[in-house]
Amino acid sequence: MKTLTKNIFQAVLFIFILSNEVFAENANLPDFTKLVEANKASIVNISTVRKNTKSNQNTNPELRNDELNDFLKKFFGDKGFENPERKKPRNSQSMGSGFIYSANGYIITNHHVIADADQIIVKLNDKRELDAKLIGSDPSSDIALLKIKARNLKPVKIGKSENLKVGQWVLAIGSPFGFESTVTAGIVSAIGRSLPNDNYVPFIQTDVAINPGNSGGPLFNLDGEVIGINAQIFSRSGGFMGLSFAIPMDVANNVVGQLKRSGKVSRGWLGVYIQEVTNNLAKSFGMKNPSGALISKIIPEGPASKSDLKVGDIILKFDNKKIDTSSSLPPIVGNTKVGKNVKIEILRNGVKKNINFKVQELPIRVAEKKVKKINSEKASKKILGMTLENISDQDRKNLGIANKLGVRVKEVSGNPAYESGLLKNDIIYQISGNNIQNIEEFEKIIKKMKKGEFASLLVRRSQGNSLYLAIKIE
Repeated sequence: MKTLTKNIFQAVLFIFILSNEVFAENANLPDFTKLVEANKASIVNISTVRKNTKSNQNTNPELRNDELNDFLKKFFGDKGFENPERKKPRNSQSMGSGFIYSANGYIITNHHVIADADQIIVKLNDKRELDAKLIGSDPSSDIALLKIKARNLKPVKIGKSENLKVGQWVLAIGSPFGFESTVTAGIVSAIGRSLPNDNYVPFIQTDVAINPGNSGGPLFNLDGEVIGINAQIFSRSGGFMGLSFAIPMDVANNVVGQLKRSGKVSRGWLGVYIQEVTNNLAKSFGMKNPSGALISKIIPEGPASKSDLKVGDIILKFDNKKIDTSSSLPPIVGNTKVGKNVKIEILRNGVKKNINFKVQELPIRVAEKKVKKINSEKASKKILGMTLENISDQDRKNLGIANKLGVRVKEVSGNPAYESGLLKNDIIYQISGNNIQNIEEFEKIIKKMKKGEFASLLVRRSQGNSLYLAIKIE
């Protein structure tokens, strides 16, 4: 009995101590009330109107009024909040968020919120609705700068995103699904995230609940400073799934400054195609660990074509900034002032080298040559799990290949070719830095290498794009 009483007492004591610890931890959680109260007047709701044409239907990812009505139907029945004029022809509308950047009326939001709008309406926290003028918009960074004429505007405090740390508390204010002044909070999940088709923004990843309508709204730190602009979510359902992405404020400030001055944004340009250095590629280039950005192609007439940079160079540093991954290079180059002379540290043939480079402006469009189909049936041979085929002079002419280089991958039938990532119709230019013109030259180099070693292959793929692949010698 005494033992039982003792055990019960110990259990109760343990629960008491544990509950106190949990209470203490909860007591240290941030209180966002003062932050919200101080900044709610700086947050705006943005709606746009487009002319009712087929070309601009369903072009904006933000929620339209019809979508809001469908959403509300789930809670209020089939009639929802249906407008009796719903069935009448009307203009398309979209909604998003934004914030007051300066007291003289500058407003920041996302480019995709106002894209192709015929009218932009800014609704302030005090219910005033004002027509906004579009100063400039940058699709590459997804930032737009607006201007309104109004008095008694309260701008946000601008912070520095470079000081952000993973695990730091952050807060968002916006208008998800049109519900104004909605507050959500979370932590920074990662920094410097690269997303597909977004080469010039190192995104801030958070777990802050972001939904359609939040886009363009601010992301605050605990000091009440805006350190990001909420822009995207990753979702399979269309709603929040714990992955939100914000544009760093340091990037936004650069873009906004240029939009103020000229209404457009200029970016630095190298004029190269790059790819990630994988573990196997690192081995093939004699590197202990994978890092940097591997140059797979130099664009003709681009700035790199007039420099000492070469295909196969691995960029380790740009303007004294370390390049850990290939995705970290475009934002650094893009944010470099056009005309600036910089040093580029590269790895070439296992030796580090510094190259002087003058940054040029990125053209609006970089033309890509179309590649004609190869129609040759030449001598072929099976090597390393693939069938290689020599290329005729006519095929080289059609493909725009100079100096009679390359062999064609006719078929991939097994390893190690399959594991390397080689595809049918790939053109192999080089193996381990050696140019090849035919299958015989390819074989000679293979025979000189040891089994188990990795060889780097410079490959040309469809549309003239080039990349490096690593293949294991067997």
